[in-house]
Amino acid sequence: MNRKFYTLLFSVGLLLTACGPAKGLLATGAKPLSLRMAESEMLRNPSPTTLDGIAPGKVKWNYTTGLELLSLMDAAKAYDRPDLYDYALKYYDTIVQADGSVLTYAKEKYNLDHICPGRPLFEIYERTGEERYLAVLDTLYAQLQGQPRTADGGFWHKQVYPNQMWLDGLYMAEPFYAEYVHRFVATRDIASAAEREADIARQFLTVARYTYDPETELYRHACDASREMFWCDKTTGQTPHAWGRAMGWYAMAIVETLDYLSPSEGRDAMVGILNRIYEVLPRYADPETGMWYQVLDEPRREGNYLEATGSIMFVYARLKAIRKGWLPESGLAAALADYERFVKRFVKENEDGTISITDCCAVAGLGGKSMRDGTFEYYISEPVIENDCKGVGPFIWASLEYEKAKGILPENRY
Repeated sequence: MNRKFYTLLFSVGLLLTACGPAKGLLATGAKPLSLRMAESEMLRNPSPTTLDGIAPGKVKWNYTTGLELLSLMDAAKAYDRPDLYDYALKYYDTIVQADGSVLTYAKEKYNLDHICPGRPLFEIYERTGEERYLAVLDTLYAQLQGQPRTADGGFWHKQVYPNQMWLDGLYMAEPFYAEYVHRFVATRDIASAAEREADIARQFLTVARYTYDPETELYRHACDASREMFWCDKTTGQTPHAWGRAMGWYAMAIVETLDYLSPSEGRDAMVGILNRIYEVLPRYADPETGMWYQVLDEPRREGNYLEATGSIMFVYARLKAIRKGWLPESGLAAALADYERFVKRFVKENEDGTISITDCCAVAGLGGKSMRDGTFEYYISEPVIENDCKGVGPFIWASLEYEKAKGILPENRY
């Protein structure tokens, strides 16, 4: 089928399914929500360069764009939809230059956020064979090899954030790091690959040690190993709170990195952390909806709100971990129910037939020009929007997991 036919097909499909309230989204025979969300995003953003609110005519090497496009590529494979792959390819064909340079990327910034958008290039290089894409992969790996570290080996989140380790950074760097080692290092030097895999596992364990709060049994957003930043506790170096999406990043980072690690004590420790996270999370869920709050460790505090991106990250990571055997299969029914509760609480149908995710925290961080201090008041003050890429990508992955578990996906897909 050509691209024009696909465009007509999914436009008509969206309009036909735009009847009834959101509770019918999972009705038997309805179009899979992974595809509906992918198609909705393509209609909202005819050019992939405008994802995440980037102005038309601009292009940016952006982790949120890369995250969402990777999910679309996975949906493309799952449902044999080359139009979804072509949409992602358009972004990379635009931003990666003939000589392998990347518009708006600067290695010397040593920003872990800039590793994440490289992940789709593994498949794109495999399919196209274009050397410019391999050059980008090599550059990003070289960045990780030179990334500044704390005294005990943890990656700094950015060059401009000395000695800071953020849970977010594990997702930004480690799945890429592990896949690169699996594809390109292990094939030529097994000993070197083993060293790199051990380094990857140490990143997770080091950040866990620095951010773990024994009182709540949650992980705080970040820590400053030097104890110098204005936002940190001068004894622990930790931020004041466990932010929902930060722990969502951590859970997703584990399940997307484990795919590429060989058996080892470090890998086993990561699986142990993942299991403990899912033992503790139910304590902090909203009893009515089963979903999680923006400030995870203050679920009943006035002003807190149920937040979509962190919630869907938890749902997706659990579904995948159960499928892969890292979490007990006995939890599958509850995990599927969590997905359904997410759809009921956060997914709505629009008049034009598209679907949207509501109640997404647009952004949250620490320090910077606005002196973000990691307090409760700070986290609840950030804008709340719809269809943030950081929610859309994990929603597509969670939907693919749900569809696989329910037998909706064709065999041997995703």
